[in-house]
Amino acid sequence: MVDLEVRGVSKRYGETLALDRVDLRVERGETVALLGPSGCGKSTLLAVVAGLEPHDGTIRWRGRDLAGTPPESRRFGVVFQDYALFPHLNVFENVAFGLRVRRTPAARLRERAAEVLSLVGLDHLRSRDVTTLSGGERQRVALARALAPEPRLLMLDEPLAALDRNLRDRLAEDLGAILSELDLPAIYVTHDVEEALAVADRVAVMEPRRIARTGTPEAIYREPGSEYVARFLGLDNLVPARWERAGGRTVLRTKLGALPADALPPPAGGQEAALLLRPNGISILEHAAGGRAAPASSAGRWVLHGELTGRSFRGAAQRVQVTVRGVDLRFRVAADQTLPPPGSAVTCTIDPRRGACLIPRRPTGPISERPI
Repeated sequence: MVDLEVRGVSKRYGETLALDRVDLRVERGETVALLGPSGCGKSTLLAVVAGLEPHDGTIRWRGRDLAGTPPESRRFGVVFQDYALFPHLNVFENVAFGLRVRRTPAARLRERAAEVLSLVGLDHLRSRDVTTLSGGERQRVALARALAPEPRLLMLDEPLAALDRNLRDRLAEDLGAILSELDLPAIYVTHDVEEALAVADRVAVMEPRRIARTGTPEAIYREPGSEYVARFLGLDNLVPARWERAGGRTVLRTKLGALPADALPPPAGGQEAALLLRPNGISILEHAAGGRAAPASSAGRWVLHGELTGRSFRGAAQRVQVTVRGVDLRFRVAADQTLPPPGSAVTCTIDPRRGACLIPRRPTGPISERPI
């Protein structure tokens, strides 16, 4: 069942178009991440849904139009990037603030505040001054305060942006588990790809003013649908390709050479496409200098001969650059894989069924809310 439906929403600030006919839905109990670069309209869309900004288009909650419904009557909770805690109140009083505003009876107020503090793992800090808390603890207090009044929808605006990488990763996993346990619909705004993939049931990737692609984290990563989405996700091994039939078989004509394409569906909208080679879809072997420079195929795999032109250690993995026929390709391999030094000739094998896909070169329009 759809809880929130955004249909054809546009927003202008003077002559500046901030949102352009955006469509979005959030189903019951679902967390949808709005993922995109700064300035693309993510936070503006959140403010529009919250009722803080006038707009064109329609916003419905379980089928009821929210036009004219003030923010306080929408019962949507918001968690801000800067926490927005009251420094003169302790943890418990910050969490209880919204309940006091609603004149919640004292017994229920104490019970509900204790419930959400326990949920976010901070019951033992209920009497602490919020100014003495760590960034992660403050963000948990902000989450508890938003949850205390039992909102119908939770909205989180870059909630982990101020935290360091390790803490952000841990708290993203915790947030995902909490939201799943609550069965509460949520919109999660972020510019961090890994954070969105970890927290969300579905991801809506935004380009300036509109949504470019929606789908599950796995579907978005497997089939980005456009070069913009692929590059934003960090999938930048994109090679111009032309899909052709030759001798009863299908072939991709690329700068890497002619690649058998029987394992790939034809690109939508014509023969021209971008060939995406996924960063973790490769095997690399050293071969003798002077080996073949043209690609071949072996047991359904593509074989590319090139030069290892870069390598860096990234902890859990190695990032490598391989240059094939003047095209620089970047991949990730296991941290413990033995590789030759830069400048060495290498052979790369790719299973196109797992390590590649085709992206239309010129999408006809946004792929917002299309079935995956």
